[in-house]
Amino acid sequence: MSHYRNEPAVIGWQLDNETGPNGAANPGVFADFVSYLQAKFKTPPELNRAWFLSYWGQSIHDWSELPRPDFTVSPSYKLEWARFQRSRVTAYLAWQASLVRALARPDQVVLHDFASAMRTDVDEFAIAPQLDVVGINVYHETQDRMDGQWQAMQGDYARSLKHQNYFVTETSAQTIGWNSSGQFPPYDGQLRLDVYANVASGANMLLYWHWASLHAGLETYWKGVLGHDLQPGRAYDEIARTGAELQRLGPAIANLTTHNQVAILYSADSSNAINFMPYKKPAGGDWRPEQTNGYSSTLTQLHRALYRADVGVDFLSADDAHADFAQYRLVVVPSLYVASDELLQRLVRYVKNGGHVLMTFKSGFVNENSAVRWQLAPGPLAAVAGFTYQEFSNLANPIPLRGDPYQLGADNRVSDWAEFLQLHTATALAWYDDPTLGRWPAITRNEFGAGSLTYEGTALSDSLQYAVVNDVLRTVGVAKPDRGPWGTVRTRTAVGTDGRILHFFLNFSALTAHLTYSHPAGRDLLSGRPLAPGQPVDIGPWDLVIAQETRASSGAERRNSDGVASTP
Repeated sequence: MSHYRNEPAVIGWQLDNETGPNGAANPGVFADFVSYLQAKFKTPPELNRAWFLSYWGQSIHDWSELPRPDFTVSPSYKLEWARFQRSRVTAYLAWQASLVRALARPDQVVLHDFASAMRTDVDEFAIAPQLDVVGINVYHETQDRMDGQWQAMQGDYARSLKHQNYFVTETSAQTIGWNSSGQFPPYDGQLRLDVYANVASGANMLLYWHWASLHAGLETYWKGVLGHDLQPGRAYDEIARTGAELQRLGPAIANLTTHNQVAILYSADSSNAINFMPYKKPAGGDWRPEQTNGYSSTLTQLHRALYRADVGVDFLSADDAHADFAQYRLVVVPSLYVASDELLQRLVRYVKNGGHVLMTFKSGFVNENSAVRWQLAPGPLAAVAGFTYQEFSNLANPIPLRGDPYQLGADNRVSDWAEFLQLHTATALAWYDDPTLGRWPAITRNEFGAGSLTYEGTALSDSLQYAVVNDVLRTVGVAKPDRGPWGTVRTRTAVGTDGRILHFFLNFSALTAHLTYSHPAGRDLLSGRPLAPGQPVDIGPWDLVIAQETRASSGAERRNSDGVASTP
């Protein structure tokens, strides 16, 4: 720090790199864990009660009797150990930040690069206050798998950590992989489109890992901007072109703000606890930039449905006792398996006061110690959900919904899990089409106070999830008007520093897209051409249009800049 702090080229300091606890359980770490438990539970009997350790004779009578995490079979122990490991990372990065801030220049920023969003061994929301800027590493699909959703979800999460823009500290330059089995170089235009997809979500910087491809080691096939021959090539040319555009457009597209009416409630505890006791077996397959099982697959599926609907999303942390649900029209709650009574009552009050919730199966099942509640499921949510249940079942094979309620044909199917919901005040939106399970509803909605809660008691196909999300968006009044069959074009909307609204139209396709511009008059920042309401617009393969409205928006329009509500 002392040596480099006055170097003009140094604009900031990155704390460590993709830091995680790495499963450390050596004697010093374990001793710290015992101290952590003593501070939280006070006495061994209180720990025994919270974790149900009388089962199988696991009770301890002195803190020295606590078994090491390697030998525990208790889900409650595993959950608390995961929390402790997350807190170690938070404390470590806070310590590093204190060292850096003591020597950094006032104009230099402090950041950390999270490996990706929603890692269950890192508490990004707790770490973020120690940072000036959030950094996140966004490696993504390429070729025909690239649809921009992964970039959008990572960006939405990173932006939500401090409610401000962020840096993409690493992203794909060419091919990536720990070996040569996943070498899928991006098509022409995809590197450029990736940049603007991240910018549209709030990225103020985008950096590549790395500059020159390595000639040996584990990352031999994790290629950089330059290939192994170290000569400028196709990737270099496209990145250089994009850099020239950013030099010209930077002031118009930096420090964008978004104002969303939908949020996803994220629970690392639920993700961990479901992974400890999964409801479906892991799936194999090649490298993908997201986990594919349990909690994370449900969350990703919900975000993908909102992304396809062109509705902007923020993230809230289930650990944040001060998270403001009321600022959102709709809160989407993936499988909130672990939750305190207090958190569930906050959701109840949110709905009662006029909020709307879309919630999926397994929510409210266990308390904050991963212990099942001694009441009918879904526990404190029973009144707001309008049902209770006692039984549930794995589904050995997918089954359809009766009457194909969303007209999806072969995609009308659910899988993996089914809760036997007993209706009280809720209305069934769909029923299982099965000789035995057909007596129970699969999807319900309950009006409660001034709001509503829609519940999915089973795992939906992607198409079915999209249909349900769209139905909820229309019902709660945040759906965008039908824009016609744009297909592969995704839109992102934000407000520039000059108060003008920008609309990003991103064509994730090898085919030209044809659309009709439906916003107030403006111009395409990339080409400079004017845009008028009703004007046909063609967007080439893996290309985009950035429409900047001519006049600055009013305060009300800025609040609704995601485009999902009418403006005055």
